[in-house]
Amino acid sequence: MAEGDGYRKPAVAGTGAIAVGLASAMSAIGEVVVLARSDSSAERAQELADRVCGKLTEADVGRVSVTTEIAELGGCDVIVEAIVEDADAKVALHAALAEACPGADLATTTSSLGIAELARRAGATGRLYGLHVFNPVPKMELVELCLPEELGAGVADRARGFCAALGKTAIEVPDLTGFVVNRLLFPYLFSAVRLLAESGMSAEEVDRCMTLGAGHPMGPLGLIDFVGVDVAVAIGRSLAAETGESLHEPPLLLVEMESEGRLGRKSGQGFFSY
Repeated sequence: MAEGDGYRKPAVAGTGAIAVGLASAMSAIGEVVVLARSDSSAERAQELADRVCGKLTEADVGRVSVTTEIAELGGCDVIVEAIVEDADAKVALHAALAEACPGADLATTTSSLGIAELARRAGATGRLYGLHVFNPVPKMELVELCLPEELGAGVADRARGFCAALGKTAIEVPDLTGFVVNRLLFPYLFSAVRLLAESGMSAEEVDRCMTLGAGHPMGPLGLIDFVGVDVAVAIGRSLAAETGESLHEPPLLLVEMESEGRLGRKSGQGFFSY
């Protein structure tokens, strides 16, 4: 990794779009290990890394190695978890990482869960911080960096240096559910879903109003499809549980779409067809 970033042997735990996008961005500055939970997910991650790195000028897929063995992360100095937005799953993984990699800093890409609480439950207090990156990771500049007060000496500085080495703009945010972006964004997205259900308008019409009238690069319904309907529902439930505000509750239409498997781009069908 680049001089001054604080880390030399990074790893990513997860094989989805965020995980592989992050690993691909890391490959531009050094070698990175990706932890997969199965041989099939490892194969998919390697194929995705090939495609993502192939689109980036400085990324090098030859620097991305994929493993299913957590022991192979033992020499890493930072491990960024990027798995499903489920507290129990994240806690279980971080507990295993904390035990297998006692010398590593730990980070999570969660967008809706409390960092200090995840750290406490995983037995990783002092080591775990929030590194909320945005999809597509190689292109999106912002990182919401959440640094709990309990972090050990040097962890915060290493985290800041890591973001800088990746060419990201880190904005430090409080340990509040949803941080800043999702706290403000999801009431807007859910309002668009409710308007769709109430108005009889098409998804295309709603989105065109916001792209043409408000200058947004993507309409709210298309953005939900991009994020994933299931992810949007999970984030909304976390926000609502924390704030108790109805505007954070996932709309019924969105919950129904999740139950039907209409998850957006990743399933081929959401508000739009892909």
